[in-house]
Amino acid sequence: MEDQEMQLKVRRVSDKFTESMYVLANEPSVALYRLQEHVRRSLPELVQHKTDMQSWEEQSQGAIYSVEYACSAVRSMANSSVYFKNIDSLLRQAISMKEQISSSQGRSPLVAASHAPSTSSSS
Repeated sequence: MEDQEMQLKVRRVSDKFTESMYVLANEPSVALYRLQEHVRRSLPELVQHKTDMQSWEEQSQGAIYSVEYACSAVRSMANSSVYFKNIDSLLRQAISMKEQISSSQGRSPLVAASHAPSTSSSS
């Protein structure tokens, strides 16, 4: 009787040990399966986020380029004030010379201007 009892206990211990070994052997596989499942579920969303971010980056780069170009144009306009002052001075000199020429020919500038044919100039 004692032999059968001992065999039963040995069998139980052996079965429990085998079950534990089976669980331990398969645990990494289950963990890897869960990881694979998670990646498969979340990967499409991550890819979509990546493409969205790339699109936003391209749009941002375009906007930054536009702003830098506009700033450069404004700086160029600010630097061109010297040229406009020079042009203004030259135009005043030309008007003064025209008035001198007109007065030396015996005409007043107003009379010469009223008799001159009207021409439109396009810039």
